[in-house]
Order: sequence, then structure tokens, then C-alpha cells
Amino acid sequence: MTAGATAAGAVTEPRGEARPPETATPDRLRYDVTVRGDADGSHWSGRQRVSFRNATERPLREVYLRLWGNGVDGCGTPGRPSPVRVSNVRGGDPGRLTVKCTALRITLPKPLTRGKRASIAFDVSITVPERNDRFGREGAFRFLGNALPVLAVHDAKGWHLDPYAPIGESFYSLASDFQVRIDHPSTLKVPATGRSWTQAGEPGRAITHSIAHQVRDFAWAAGPFRTASETSAGGVRVKSYWAPNTPAAGVRLTRRDGVNAIDRFSKEFGRYPYGEIDLVMTEKFGGGMEYPGLVLLGTTDEGSAVVHEVAHQWWYGIVGNDQYSAPWLDESFAQYANARFYGWDTRGCWSDVYWPNDRTALTDSMAYWAAHRDQYHLVYTAGSCALADLERTIGAAAMARLLKRYAQDHWYGVSTTTAFKKAAQSATGKDLGPFWKQHHIR
Repeated sequence: MTAGATAAGAVTEPRGEARPPETATPDRLRYDVTVRGDADGSHWSGRQRVSFRNATERPLREVYLRLWGNGVDGCGTPGRPSPVRVSNVRGGDPGRLTVKCTALRITLPKPLTRGKRASIAFDVSITVPERNDRFGREGAFRFLGNALPVLAVHDAKGWHLDPYAPIGESFYSLASDFQVRIDHPSTLKVPATGRSWTQAGEPGRAITHSIAHQVRDFAWAAGPFRTASETSAGGVRVKSYWAPNTPAAGVRLTRRDGVNAIDRFSKEFGRYPYGEIDLVMTEKFGGGMEYPGLVLLGTTDEGSAVVHEVAHQWWYGIVGNDQYSAPWLDESFAQYANARFYGWDTRGCWSDVYWPNDRTALTDSMAYWAAHRDQYHLVYTAGSCALADLERTIGAAAMARLLKRYAQDHWYGVSTTTAFKKAAQSATGKDLGPFWKQHHIR
């Protein structure tokens, strides 16, 4: 943050999926969703089903839904309930909402043993908050990022039930398949994660279908967007959506840089596997926000943060990470890719970094950065500079091989700081111990 299905045989996958150091579960998730929107896309309701597998030796006795859309408003007030509500649960016994109404425990009817599958289903009601945010609105346009509940992850650390972090991301999820049916007024255009198509529905309505394989979340937007579509030289369909008052020069720059970035990073990190990406542009959206196959972009005459957000398709999306525990693994990497794309001069950039104290680490969690908001920029500035310094330390060719190999080894998997440090050390004969210490990477 700065704020699809593929045809058979169309993509040659990298050398297999990487597992986290400790097996994460539940995995091999499939979400089937049907939602219907009101006249202006402010309210959506429908049914969601998720099936999953227990990947661990220990029997799985419960799962947790994360209702991240409640992150800002929490449990709401008597006259203003939480934006995302779940009811009529089947396949398990729901408990009480916890973590400020962003976590719902569902006890399974019987323990799920290793390799076995189960499913839960529930009604979902979504009211888009009246704020300009990743889950919010701007004028006639609605943004539904983190609106759909997703399953939490359990690993050797237990259930990941971290709080919502408004200045960054708290999200940690495993690669999943989504099949989503969005019923909406035909006056609204609906960009969405995955490969999507729209057909006529009831009179005055349309149905947008979207299928996405191996993505970590699903987002959509709705509004009277203007649209354009083009295909990059590498064969990726880039669909652009923008509010009519968005500066035309910024729209042109965003479309140009978005198309070029998707091909550039496909060469550097591995081919973009989803076939389609949607660029959603408005004038006043703050910065940008990444979701698989869809990015939200505040766009001025000078363009937008599209390159940084497209880089997130790899660093968070394809190469996943626990964004609460180690935000540098996606933000620093995406900003490093952004700097390389634009050819910024990063020589000596570390000398310009003001480091707060020896206790602060670039690899700190969102718990630290949320408590020290004025320092959070370091994840972007110092983080990208550290990676540029690593490139100079091991050599440009070695760095390029390292990142492409690392992405392949963690394709649809989960990256950790320990794993990256190990991979980097294996890419050079130099002892990187002093480098990690100098750059506060622990």
C-alpha cells in the first residue's frame, strides 16, 4: 500500500509451491460467493461458502473468520452496526466476535484430521463506510477492499488474530481460489479481482462473474467509471477504470506505466500468472492500495503510485508474507522495484536515513510501527534503500538472480525474513552479517 483464472496451458508455473517453515493451515481454500448490490453499490448482501483442508498433523477443531472490513469501526454502536456482518452460519458453531469484531471463531462439528476437507457457509451483509478508504467511498464510487471475510491462518505460532492496522496492513492469508458472482445495477461498472466478464441480469441489472485462482484476497469496486482495455506486450489484459473527474494526464500516465510495469516485473520476478489486472483511478483516493489483480489509485496530473502497487502483485500477492509481523517483506520490496523501474539514483541513500535508535529494526512488526507512526515511512524509504545497498554489495546480476529465484521458490507460498536472509547469503561469497546489522535487518 502507498495507501484470475488462466487458460489451460497458458502459464508455465515456476518450480513448485513453497511451504512456510512451519506448515500453515487451513489451506487449499476455495471461496464461492454470491452478492447483490443496491442502487448505488453502498450495500451488498449474499451468501459465502469456503471449503478448506487441514494441512497439519494436529486435528483442526475450529477456524476463524477475519472480518477485516470492521477494522476501523470495530463493533459499531447501537444505531450504527459494524460494516460487515455474518449470520446463518452452517458447517460449524459460531462464537462471539473478538478483536474488535474482526475475528469470529467457528467450532467445527468434529475434529478435521490431516488431509481432510470441510466447509462452512454463511450469509454476509456489507455496508460501505462513508469514508474515502480502501473499504469506503468517494462520491459515486465504492471501494470494497477487505470487505469479504477470509479465513485466518494457523501455524507454529498459533492462530494469527492480530488487530487491524489503519496505517498499513495486518493481513495474512494463504493462496486461495475464488469464484464470485456480483449482481449489480447495470449503470455501475464493477472492476474485480480475477478474470471477469459481465452479462445481463434482471431488468436494469447486470451480473459480473469473476474467477481467480491462487490469490490471497478478493476485492471489487463499483461506480459509473469510464473504462478502457489493452493488452500488454507480454499478453496481460490491463483494464482501466476511472472517475470522470480524474485528471486526464494522470489517467494516461497511469495506464502507460501500469502496462509497462506488469511486463517489466514479469521478466524480473516471474511471469504474472493471473492474465488480467484492473487499475481503478479516482482523484482523491489517498495514495494507492493493492489487491490481487486490482489496485486502487489516487491519481493526479502527475500520475499515481501504480508501479509500486503493481509490484505488490508479486511482493505480497504471489510471494506472500505475514503483513502484520513483517511488513518490510512486501512494502520495502515493492518500493525497491518501483525505484528500479523509474531509475532513481540510490547511491549513498543510506547516509540520508535517520534511524531512531538501536532498538528499532527495519523488520519490526506493525505493532511497533502503529505505536510509532512517524517512523513508518522507514519501511518504504530505508527498506528500499537497504535492498539497493544489497544489490551493490552482491552485484546487480547476483541480485537479479536472487530475487527471481526467491520468487520462484516462494511462488504462492509465504516469505519470511529468515528465509530471505538465507537466500541472500547463498547468493554471494561475502559474509552478509555486517550488512544485516548495518541496515537493522534482524
